[in-house]
Amino acid sequence: MKYILAACAMLGATAMVPPGEGADGLAIGPQRLDPAHMPRIASVDPRFQSYNIEMLEVIGGAFWKPYGSKVDATGRVDAGHAGIDPSAYQYRPPIDLSSPRLITLAKALGPAYLRVSGTWANSIYFAGDDRPLARTPDGFKGVLTPTQWRNVIRFAQAVDARIVTSFAISAGVRDADGVWTDAQARRWLAYTRRAGGSIAAAEFMNEPSMAGMSGAPKGYDAAAYGRDFRLFKRLVDREAPDMILLGPGSATETPAPWGMPPHIPGSIATDALLAASGPGIDAFSYHHYGAASQRCASARLPQTGIDQALSEEWLARTSATHAYYAALRDVHAPGKPIWLTEGADAACGGNPWSGRFVDSFRYLDQLGRLARVGVQVAMHNTLAASDYALLEPADLTPKANYWAALLWRRLMGATVLDSGVPLREGAHVYAHCASGGRGAVALLVINNSSREETILDLPLAGMRYTLSEPDHSSSSLRLNGTLLQLGAGDKLPPMNGASHPAGRSIFAPRTISFITMERANNIACR
Repeated sequence: MKYILAACAMLGATAMVPPGEGADGLAIGPQRLDPAHMPRIASVDPRFQSYNIEMLEVIGGAFWKPYGSKVDATGRVDAGHAGIDPSAYQYRPPIDLSSPRLITLAKALGPAYLRVSGTWANSIYFAGDDRPLARTPDGFKGVLTPTQWRNVIRFAQAVDARIVTSFAISAGVRDADGVWTDAQARRWLAYTRRAGGSIAAAEFMNEPSMAGMSGAPKGYDAAAYGRDFRLFKRLVDREAPDMILLGPGSATETPAPWGMPPHIPGSIATDALLAASGPGIDAFSYHHYGAASQRCASARLPQTGIDQALSEEWLARTSATHAYYAALRDVHAPGKPIWLTEGADAACGGNPWSGRFVDSFRYLDQLGRLARVGVQVAMHNTLAASDYALLEPADLTPKANYWAALLWRRLMGATVLDSGVPLREGAHVYAHCASGGRGAVALLVINNSSREETILDLPLAGMRYTLSEPDHSSSSLRLNGTLLQLGAGDKLPPMNGASHPAGRSIFAPRTISFITMERANNIACR
């Protein structure tokens, strides 16, 4: 019997066990779920799960250098973050948005929002044509050509993505008095329309709370931001009235010890930004990173370790940042929806383990937490650049978080339900109407415990999709024991579920499981 139970635990399979007892005598549960009567608590945008392709990827330049790389940063473009060691960067050529593999993998995540922004977007010059410039114009750090932007539009159309971006705010778009001017923005918007595209949503600038690191003029303050935002709002009302105006797009600003510290040069509190700008945003946007990566340790930015990756404290940081910004939203933009427009395991390109299964606990738990409180969109940074990417930058091989994202896209619908399970270590249980409706319910069960099994009592049979780690160094994962990898011609694997009987169900330590129950007949899901 013990061998049967051990095998079930390894695969995350269902086993009948005495109440409260697992294969090794350690268990959490059982708790009975009632999928037929789980109430609706929120709904999210159909494009809830989305991603970033940084502006710097589109134009080429010095982005976060992969760990272990022997190539030094080059001077071909300026690094984007003031105060960061230049050795943290490495030149990368413009991303090939016509890549069949990239299109195949991105399309599988659709529908989505594609955000093309980042710190580098704050200092980007949109050229009037494709003729090479002798040098980057004064007041800018990079050049976006019409062909490059047209490639973004075509890529978005090919993969069922809607474009989100931000606009230049550096010295190059300012008059003699330092006031923001709209000539560059008007040129960009007009070209987008001519190219057959549209910008679905935009922030005025990327991360104004860290204006001093983000390309804003020296001494830029809340009053200057408020003045410039109002000018931008007039432009949007006149030139792009259908574009969702997001803001402010601040970053991880909680008072917690791991929040972005106040010593960052040119920091401006979001409360002051919103007070100065006044009303005008259609949706409140913010960024969340639970730490900065090892690359930015020298800048005295908050750090974390792989030993914390499954801890309750680490996973709860998502909720802490949301609570901080939701409170500001309630004061300055009451009733407006909230978008997370950038996030990953760590700022500055991610930590070395961000491509492994251990980070999929944070990734999926973050989606579950944010959906439960009604955050409309959650954008992962990035799709294909640096260590926190969903795809390996070198060859676009899917990483663990890509497969996790694909399962979420296929199984979890836009209506969020209350699972009835209190959040605790080993049992993070999120419930949604399953994609496709018809009363079906989908569960996401995350066992972040390193030693205890979780037992749930499920009254209905269904299909089970259990994710586990192949080994400690792999950047892929296993689904019901099978290693996920692309087939010939970059064909996606079937990713089928296993038949799951009703009754007590074991969820092994360090596993993530989705369960779909087609016969739940939940009225909120019809």
